Amino acid sequence: MTGEELVIRAEAAAANAYAPYSNYLVGASVLTRDGRFFDGVNVENAAYPLGICAERTAIAKAASEGLRPGDLEAIGINASPCGGCRQWLHEWQFELVAFRREDGSIAEYSPAALLPDGWDLPT
Repeated sequence: MTGEELVIRAEAAAANAYAPYSNYLVGASVLTRDGRFFDGVNVENAAYPLGICAERTAIAKAASEGLRPGDLEAIGINASPCGGCRQWLHEWQFELVAFRREDGSIAEYSPAALLPDGWDLPT
């Protein structure tokens, strides 16, 4: 699956986002190494810092099914990931992060390119 195809899945997922405060609907779609998909959306809260990003929702869904860092191959997002999510993407060892830029083009990066000097897993 291409990065663009994952972004299209993420855009479809974004319709389910719960964003009554910002009206900024974000979706993410994770592809696992064994071919499964986990979609996530941003979920806001009146106590604004308690909201959760789409990327973290999708990763948490995969984790709840027993997957661990290294099991997730790629993620598509309909927006550029925030700094906190960039650390999540790094720690979960994705190979590909694809997202839609404001100009409509698709960006494709490794987590290391998005977050140089990210914190690594404990050894």
